[in-house]
Amino acid sequence: MKKAILAVLAVTMTMVAAGASAQTSPWQVRARAVYVDPADKSDPVAGVGASDRIGVSDKTIPEIDVSYFFTPNIAAELVLTYPQKHDVTLDGQAIGTFKHLPPSLLAQYHFMPGATVSPYVGAGINWTTFSKNRILNGQGSLEHDSWGLALQAGVDYKLDQNWSLNVDVKKLQLRSDVMIAGVKPSKVKVDPVLFGIGVGYRF
Repeated sequence: MKKAILAVLAVTMTMVAAGASAQTSPWQVRARAVYVDPADKSDPVAGVGASDRIGVSDKTIPEIDVSYFFTPNIAAELVLTYPQKHDVTLDGQAIGTFKHLPPSLLAQYHFMPGATVSPYVGAGINWTTFSKNRILNGQGSLEHDSWGLALQAGVDYKLDQNWSLNVDVKKLQLRSDVMIAGVKPSKVKVDPVLFGIGVGYRF
């Protein structure tokens, strides 16, 4: 009888341990390479010409995001990078550079969290701060802060219990007034689309 009880206890503990190890952590991190494609829908520069518009260069940047799953379907994602430098042009001619830091916070819905191919959508806010404005030899600058909407769609391809591949597209509302010698001659509407590809790890 004692041997039977011990055997049952051993099997039960093994099953409990297996179940605990199979539980999925709510935390996930991803690393992506992201191509930033600005919309460049700025207003014409006042006093320069009706067709003269300010443009921002496209760029490929690194990106890290941290996700927390409240349920298998619902998660929050914080998207981070380090300050990125962009060239600024006026009708195709270089007029300076600036740096910006654009973290975003999104709420996500994952349609098939248990499947190998798991698509999701997200919506949230983007906050961008501008720094090191070097436009028109220091005479011009962009606002320091920009708040806007952020939309997202992507898909995870699970390699195993922890690792996955990720493809992701985001659309950000990113705008700023252009100030030159204390006057606002234009408003930059960067509004970029971000195409990302990377890997994820679920703890």
